[in-house]
Amino acid sequence: MDHARAAISNLFGGEPTSYTRFSIARQMDGDNSHVEMKLSADDEEGGEVGRPEHLHASMPPPRRIGKNLCFLVIAAVLLLLIGFLIGYLSYRGRMQKSGRCLDGSGKCEMTPITSYLMDDDETEEEEIPGPPVFYWPALRDLFSKKLSAGHLQDNLRQRATKDSFEAGQSEDESIASYIHDQFASFLLDEVWNDEHYIKLQVKGSNNTVSILQDGKEEILESPDAYVAYSKSGSVVGKPVYVNYGRKADFQKIQKPGVSLNDTIIIFRAGKITLAEKVANAQEAGAVGALMYLDPSDYENTETLVPFGHAHLGTGDPFTPGFPSFNHTQFPPVESSGLPRIIVQTISSKAVGKLFSKMHGEECILEWKGGVVGCKVNSTSKMTVKLSVNNVMVDRKVLNIFGAIKGFEEPDRYVVIGAQRDSWGPGAAKAGVGTAMLLELARVISDMVKNEGYKPRRSIIFASWSAGEYGAVGATEWLEGYSATLHAKVFTYINLDAAVLGFNHVKISASPLLYTLLERTMKGVKDPAKNSETLYDRVGSDWVKTVVPLGLDNAAFPFLAYSGIPVVSFGFCDKDKEYPFLGTNQDTVENLKMTDNLYELMRAAAEVAGHIALRLTHDHELFLDFERYSDELLAFQEKVLPYAPPSQALGLTLNWLFFARGDFQRATDALRRDIANSDRENKIVRRVLNDRIMKVEYDFLSPYLSPKDAPFRHIFFGKGSHTLQSLLENLHLLRTSKDSMDVNMLKEQLALATWTIKGAANALVGDIWDTDNEF
Repeated sequence: MDHARAAISNLFGGEPTSYTRFSIARQMDGDNSHVEMKLSADDEEGGEVGRPEHLHASMPPPRRIGKNLCFLVIAAVLLLLIGFLIGYLSYRGRMQKSGRCLDGSGKCEMTPITSYLMDDDETEEEEIPGPPVFYWPALRDLFSKKLSAGHLQDNLRQRATKDSFEAGQSEDESIASYIHDQFASFLLDEVWNDEHYIKLQVKGSNNTVSILQDGKEEILESPDAYVAYSKSGSVVGKPVYVNYGRKADFQKIQKPGVSLNDTIIIFRAGKITLAEKVANAQEAGAVGALMYLDPSDYENTETLVPFGHAHLGTGDPFTPGFPSFNHTQFPPVESSGLPRIIVQTISSKAVGKLFSKMHGEECILEWKGGVVGCKVNSTSKMTVKLSVNNVMVDRKVLNIFGAIKGFEEPDRYVVIGAQRDSWGPGAAKAGVGTAMLLELARVISDMVKNEGYKPRRSIIFASWSAGEYGAVGATEWLEGYSATLHAKVFTYINLDAAVLGFNHVKISASPLLYTLLERTMKGVKDPAKNSETLYDRVGSDWVKTVVPLGLDNAAFPFLAYSGIPVVSFGFCDKDKEYPFLGTNQDTVENLKMTDNLYELMRAAAEVAGHIALRLTHDHELFLDFERYSDELLAFQEKVLPYAPPSQALGLTLNWLFFARGDFQRATDALRRDIANSDRENKIVRRVLNDRIMKVEYDFLSPYLSPKDAPFRHIFFGKGSHTLQSLLENLHLLRTSKDSMDVNMLKEQLALATWTIKGAANALVGDIWDTDNEF
């Protein structure tokens, strides 16, 4: 022991006449580990290794050299053993991971790691053995190859044999059962239905429009169509024509001293929804309203009368903010969006006859449409009598669902939906979307069941009922599961009315989906010009043509009520409406007059499918959260000119601008977090994706009640809390300062500022990373 202790002392703690340097380099190559050791002995004066002439000067006694070499050998053996163990454990770990991939347990990465910042052909590949790996270009091509225009044609043919698919009636239930059976035949992982008990207004006895003149009543028209949720009863009033019934139109006609009280307003269809037109007429003091299809906008429709609804909202208006699972569970309450005036639709032929009886001021040029003899008002004693006898009914409606479950995050899903019901045949209104829904379910299920594709996240296919009454089925589903859907659904894709023409593309979408939509259009061929893509048709400035979502779009409640990103894509004719939409002539035969109908349907379905697949394929959610920074900057530029007049009232817009800056910094921080994260770590990846998918939801104003103000989105909602309403109020500082409500402006500024600030804080992530200062 003494000798060993002395040797160790000489090696490490004593005063040796020489020393040894170790240089160890371990290289991992496959299964083997190689340890390289260099020994060097220098003399006390800095001599170099390999110089024999210096060895005698530093050579220790022979006995000490032997003991030192013994311990060096032992150390080398230990290091070799450690290297071997490290190499073995590393090799065993890799083999176990490969085994899990091969045995189908799903505990390995099955698809490439990608970011939406990369181009489609720059996907990073993982070198892990296992089942077939679908990189995005191959997956996209497989889907496009399987999509069939023939199947779409067969699906659309289901609408050809019936005259009506009214919600809750036998035809609606019959097609609901057919869709349920189709989903089951496609071997979707789950197929189920959701029942809702709702109040609908239907036509009772005949509704009539009459002219009263010289003590006589002449029936102008007794239409088959009706307007749901109109007030029932009879009213008489002077007829007044107000173009499209927009607020700007009413402002032109409401001159000082001119009153619209107790009048019956006439307006043509288009530009805004019927419910918005009715609300404007009611606000102006009218007692009734008539809408018609003007031949200049809707060709060959002189005798057609459209259906419609007058509820300024979505969902069942008798359970606002509540799901219509059972009416008895809630107190009797009505939506504030229900009209208090009588509303009916008539034909343009009847309106022409009415104009001929009005001896008053002629219409200004921009108000003249396709009806001859347009008059704004009547100076004679002639009046119009409007009688509506609609009745309320209770009905059960069904939403039909099918799901393909994700293999990594089954509790995160994209929803693809289409309206199923229609007042008439509804070929364009509901038939096209339903046909596309069935084909998408068939193709994607086939890719999963037979081609080995494993989506990370789930895809839900939804067929909605009562869409004609204001997206009732979709809204009731959102209201029924509002506590969970905003945290699980990250995108809604709307298929309704996807083909209404052929020469123009119509897009409505959340800014979060602009980048994905652009990438998608670059990968889908234009059916009109097979050598070009849809992106070639829309051009690089296509974002400027995005149409804001309206109340008549089923995607609207998803975005404005639930804070879920949405996209609605389709084809139409520029500056011309599809003439038969919402009428009894919305038949398959009339729709087939559209050039290249089934190829257009296929292209629209291809866009929807690519978006759904890309959102469920990539590691990182393909939602461009940085787009909202651009939207906020554009809003700031609109508001900036009102800063000086605001200061004159003792107000400042700086806090609003600071909040925008905070959101910009929050998006930069999230982008850095994503860039610096371990993309193979599923937990980290899920946390980052959750931050991304909450961006839309965080723009719902948290300071409003969903019951009183259901559409709380500050960009796309309805009400005084929106950024558009704030901008309109600021505009009064220049145009009508005396009529502006300063207290309301203060509240709007506060709510907008803190909603944006809250969205910034949520985007940052953890509470200790947020800051309540601007």
